[in-house]
Amino acid sequence: MDTKTVSVALGDRSYDIVIGANLLHEVGPRMAATAPGSRAIVITDENVAAEHLAITQESLDASGINNQACVLKPGEGTKSWQGIEVATSAILDARLERGDLIIALGGGVIGDLAGFAAAITRRGMRFIQVPTSLLAQVDSSVGGKTGINTRHGKNLVGAFHQPALVLADTQTLTTLPDRELRAGYAEVVKYGLIDDLAFFEWLEVNGTSLLSGDEALRQEAIARSCAAKARVVAADELEGGRRALLNLGHTFGHALEVLNGYDPAKLVHGEGVAIGMVLAHRFSQFLGHCSGQDVERVIRHLDAAGLPTDIAAIPGFEPTLDDLVAAMKQDKKVSRGALTFILTRGIGQSFVAKDVPEDQVRAFLNTIVDPNERQTAL
Repeated sequence: MDTKTVSVALGDRSYDIVIGANLLHEVGPRMAATAPGSRAIVITDENVAAEHLAITQESLDASGINNQACVLKPGEGTKSWQGIEVATSAILDARLERGDLIIALGGGVIGDLAGFAAAITRRGMRFIQVPTSLLAQVDSSVGGKTGINTRHGKNLVGAFHQPALVLADTQTLTTLPDRELRAGYAEVVKYGLIDDLAFFEWLEVNGTSLLSGDEALRQEAIARSCAAKARVVAADELEGGRRALLNLGHTFGHALEVLNGYDPAKLVHGEGVAIGMVLAHRFSQFLGHCSGQDVERVIRHLDAAGLPTDIAAIPGFEPTLDDLVAAMKQDKKVSRGALTFILTRGIGQSFVAKDVPEDQVRAFLNTIVDPNERQTAL
């Protein structure tokens, strides 16, 4: 079986990301090699369970691994206090010990939730990420960020807890709804926009074929995305500096998710990131950091990928200026009340901008929410 392996170098917490087709059949053997004699619980959601749980458990059974499953409701609403209580209770009800393993089988919601459950149950258990969405395979399954949402905002309660292994089965992408696949592609584009112009140019050429199902291109894009994230995480595991670049588009995107009540009918995470990346480039242009040509190039590529690039694409969404500012002030990168943004000097030239004056933020956002200002800006 052809696979690609990317290593995340974190000393005694190092691990591999294995990328390839039909890896669900290898969950059992690879877990047995990672944690001999351990038992497991598979945490997943109803949608993923219907497609992939049986294969995963058959692999565990064939390797002689005692295992159970905890099947949760799908959707962002599960990444909550209630969801973490259900997951941790299932682990404890199964009488799993600290040396046993948690398997996160699903997209970003399940990966974040199961990883957080692993971080806090019995003061820390090992877990394996088995991401089944493109977004999770290139982003949320890698790097050890785990957590839940609260009414105050997204991912504000959580922990850094690295997985023992990541198995990215590209065959699972064939069961994704088209909208979810395209939403995950936004996170792929992000890596080019951060610091890799050559990768962005590669995506401009190959993105359409990748989204259409070309297996080799998908594996290449996932591997390059994971390698980019692995480099950043290895240099700044706890997001003290450079790792914040991975949040390009997220300050805006998370605010949009919060203000839309995490309603997937209106906006899913990757779509919020796509709009957020455009807004980050527009804000950079507004502040004189990058050219309008770069902004338009980003918009063209995201448009071609079938992703939203403007808040007007969100059904029934008419935020006020104060709504947007208040939501962004709950961002994790806020320091002593000052807003931090990931801005850019051009494609592949992102940087962390701390202490951005609120009056500049408001002036820019006014071009987004005020119809008259908006027409002039666009």
